[in-house]
Amino acid sequence: MSGELAHVLDALDEHIRHAITTGDRRGYFAVLYRRVTQKVEQGIEDGFFDDAERMVRLDAVFAERYLDAMAARDVGAPATASWELTFDAAEQRRPLVLQHLLVAINAHINLDLGIAAAECSPGEQLPGLRRDFDRINAILAAAIGTIQADLTRISPWIGMLDRVGGRTSTELIRFSIVTARAGAWRFATELDAVPAAQRAATIAARDAAVARVGQRVLAPGGALSTTLLAVGLRERRDVAANIRALLGTPPPSLEDAIAALGTLDAAP
Repeated sequence: MSGELAHVLDALDEHIRHAITTGDRRGYFAVLYRRVTQKVEQGIEDGFFDDAERMVRLDAVFAERYLDAMAARDVGAPATASWELTFDAAEQRRPLVLQHLLVAINAHINLDLGIAAAECSPGEQLPGLRRDFDRINAILAAAIGTIQADLTRISPWIGMLDRVGGRTSTELIRFSIVTARAGAWRFATELDAVPAAQRAATIAARDAAVARVGQRVLAPGGALSTTLLAVGLRERRDVAANIRALLGTPPPSLEDAIAALGTLDAAP
């Protein structure tokens, strides 16, 4: 394992241990993201990616944006608006575990992944990153596919979302990944094209837009908001127990990721 990915996994393990001890809802996404990072590491070793060295660099930069946002929050320093929204939600009882996962995925893919891609493969290198960029999204989609049973145990009424939104909880997250993947790649190409002096403003504008998406995840309005409140009545509120349940989920295989990649490729 590379030193960079070992550092990321160690940091995630520490966040998860802390979340179990303190009841920190940020631990929900940390568990999911650890599973993704571990599978990326396996993919690098097994030749799943076109350029292993580049993928180590991309995954490390991508993860550090999340870890840096967590560290900033812990010391009271500002993070990006999309992560601040996610962390604020983690301090509230009402959002479902599903919503915590969705709003964190929104911040990390819709904002962080595009920034990491533009940083790791600037200029003429960026088009060559696309296949591996899609593969890291496929691993995330595959990881999501393994948690459906645990979400159902945590939220026995989560099936109510099917009747309102027409999608299962896993399908909702997969849909968010499909949509975010396309937007993140467009953002990476846009960011790469702007002069260095304009990058901060471009990132800030994107961050504000991503935060607005996150707000809709947390408060969609209408019948869906009412349904989310009803689902929450039966959702288990023991954060430590929920994190342990997610930790017990079998990890996805690279075959799962290949299948997920086909789903992503078939999306408009």
